[in-house]
Amino acid sequence: MSDVRIDDLPIRDELRGKSPYGAPQLDVPVRLNTNENPYPLPEPLVERIAERVREAARDLNRYPDRDAVRLRTELAKYLSDTGGFPLALENVWAANGSNEVIQQLLQTFGGPGRSAIGFEPSYSMHALIARGTGTGWISGPREEDFTIDPAAAARAIAEHKPDVVFLTTPNNPTGNAVPAGTVRALYDAAQAAKPSMVVVDEAYVEFSHGDSLLPLLEGRPHLVISRTMSKAFGAAGLRLGYLAADPAVVDAVQLVRLPYHLSAITQATALAALEHTDTLLGYVEQLKSERDRLVAELRAIGYDVVESDANFVQFGRFADAHGVWRKILDRGVLVRDNGVPGWLRVSAGTPEENDAFLDAVREVKKELEA
Repeated sequence: MSDVRIDDLPIRDELRGKSPYGAPQLDVPVRLNTNENPYPLPEPLVERIAERVREAARDLNRYPDRDAVRLRTELAKYLSDTGGFPLALENVWAANGSNEVIQQLLQTFGGPGRSAIGFEPSYSMHALIARGTGTGWISGPREEDFTIDPAAAARAIAEHKPDVVFLTTPNNPTGNAVPAGTVRALYDAAQAAKPSMVVVDEAYVEFSHGDSLLPLLEGRPHLVISRTMSKAFGAAGLRLGYLAADPAVVDAVQLVRLPYHLSAITQATALAALEHTDTLLGYVEQLKSERDRLVAELRAIGYDVVESDANFVQFGRFADAHGVWRKILDRGVLVRDNGVPGWLRVSAGTPEENDAFLDAVREVKKELEA
């Protein structure tokens, strides 16, 4: 093997010196760092997946349905039933995780000579995928409490005139939701500036205290709402994301999709999961309760906590957040240091996992105050 390093290769300039996305996966008793649903899939669903995959396996010599018609129809039904807004097959597109949905959107509406804006701290993959597609990235402002000031955000949109605007609600890593009024105001600002596409990332919306923003699609052809089955459906290993938008947007992203991008196995597994929506959303209710318990107990211990509408909680404030992260890890609990100065993030786990985490942070606080 040679001693060639990545920067010795003729890679694009904007990729030099960068690191790939990833969260540390360490062998510790309690892992609460990647916002996974901690509950394994129920056995009846596992059996149904096996049945559907067995059926799909008989035709693996053939390409899958490249338009995923049945899956998109069922996703539209799920969104209509739970989101309070009627959608059909033509409004929905699916891909390998919401990250591929975002990638396809940026391939379609971004790219060289174009730009995207997000309001940071927010989901870091938006900026990373923008860079990977040659789209310029603009970091928009957030308030000290991590909310978005509509007036300040609108000024940033008017100044930079981005081609794509990202709004993440509930926001990752902070957990707070973006009000519908803010989304409406920034959509209007984006249309006045360019007009631009506005992508609302609702990866964690099933955990929210409020409603989905799906009804905002009415009369807004440049609005896109992206979702995932990784969180609420407890199917992070499935890699299935989807979007809801005007049919013209769905037609547009198909210009850049790879042929037969969703395997027959992925489609079969996702269809099985959608048959068990009620059971899976029952786990969501348990996690919401545990999330609220984490917020209350962290505050009782004496930490600052950002109000959370997700399945995770951002807490602080620390003079040395990474040092505290290490002290919690030393007690067998892995949380996430996202690089937000003074703050750490913990995913809601099972009651037993959350107890272990709370015991660890109590000990750490006593140690730091000693």
